[in-house]
Amino acid sequence: MGRRKSWLVPVQYSIGLVMMWLSFTVDAWIGSGSSSSPQMTALTVAFFALNTLAATQDIAVDGWALTMLKARNVGYASTCNSVGQTAGYFLGNVVFLALESADFCNNYIRLVPQPYGIVTLDTFLMFWGVVFIITTSLVWLLKVEKKEHVIQRRHSNDSEEYPGGFLREDSNEGRDSAGMPLQEAEAPGILTSYRQLVSILKLHNIRMYILFVIFSKVGVCVADSLTGLKLIEYGVPKEKLALLGVPVVPLQIILPVIISRYTAGPRPLSVYMYAYIPRLLFGLAFAWLVSWTRQLGIEYGTGNMPTYFYLVVVGLYCLHQVTVYSMFVAIMAFHARISDPRMGGTYMTLLNTISNLASNWPSMVAMWFVDTLTTRQCIDKNGNVLSASCPVANSEACTKADGTCSVVTEGYYYEMAVCILFGFVWAFYHGRKLLGLQEVNLSAWRVAPTAQHSQ
Repeated sequence: MGRRKSWLVPVQYSIGLVMMWLSFTVDAWIGSGSSSSPQMTALTVAFFALNTLAATQDIAVDGWALTMLKARNVGYASTCNSVGQTAGYFLGNVVFLALESADFCNNYIRLVPQPYGIVTLDTFLMFWGVVFIITTSLVWLLKVEKKEHVIQRRHSNDSEEYPGGFLREDSNEGRDSAGMPLQEAEAPGILTSYRQLVSILKLHNIRMYILFVIFSKVGVCVADSLTGLKLIEYGVPKEKLALLGVPVVPLQIILPVIISRYTAGPRPLSVYMYAYIPRLLFGLAFAWLVSWTRQLGIEYGTGNMPTYFYLVVVGLYCLHQVTVYSMFVAIMAFHARISDPRMGGTYMTLLNTISNLASNWPSMVAMWFVDTLTTRQCIDKNGNVLSASCPVANSEACTKADGTCSVVTEGYYYEMAVCILFGFVWAFYHGRKLLGLQEVNLSAWRVAPTAQHSQ
């Protein structure tokens, strides 16, 4: 079957079967259509298993991409990744929310209004479970995984065409430039792979990369994670906000293809840094957008934003996505370039995990502190202060007193200012150092074969 397909096929079959099984149980577990409370334990276990399978699939696909593509084209793996994620997000989030919404279906699709949407969660899961089974079967039967052993040069320097001095078996070269025979490297086992991870983390360049990247997303975390929530809080319906992503999807699919022309070379991190400062500045634009949304919410009422408001939101979002995808495709291309093909997807998945952690932990901290930095007062219809403290936006005590929680100081703006300032400091002190890592010889990113065998 092949080294990667032996993992990929069973895992994808399992994902399809789990989704089909969930289609029969998910409505009862989430308490849909009944007064029963959601079964959180069952939901947690089921989706933890689903995410574990998806993570395993991701590792297998990353490893297959390194050997499926020619060495000089391995940077395009990030393009495939980006386009696939965009399409998946669009189908699984935007399309589902739209077709599941009774209001959207009645306004734009149906001739006769109905109290429910065209698609339900259980039918959605069943459909995609079947799609997983069919596509996996086609990959199993039609896509042949070439028998590609990683070949190691004994005494040659790194080459640009074959990163790290490694060739594939289908190469015509039997000896290196010094006339020395090439030595075949054995595929590592599971325990060896974990030992290799430890060896990778001991590399000086990897430690420096982690140090630089782990703080790189602090400057943009507020703009990315809190802006949408604040727009909803100040009167933008979440259904309309989700549908605003529809016109952006074509751009999100085209962008990686365009950007990959500049990231497939030896210096993808240059594109990353070119997009970093503009992405920081979009934080200021989003802060203005949130302030403007609050004013329009007061003027037009919650949920009644004018059409030109949505045009401005889509325009800003499209421009913002250019910087987001430039950074994403660039960092993924860098990961594909420096990853050791001997280790398959293990190396690249480790780098992607570090990058994901760098995105997630600042967002979590920002969401944790935003309410702490925000102060509200409970005010009645006449503008009289009923309570100087209203810690939750929809405080029950304030509502019972026939009042509303009014924001006095918005923590979102404080966090935005601090994070943008931090981002500029990071770019000034660490930006050049990060760019310097792409100039390092590829052999410096490899674990020495002697070190691997000694373990």
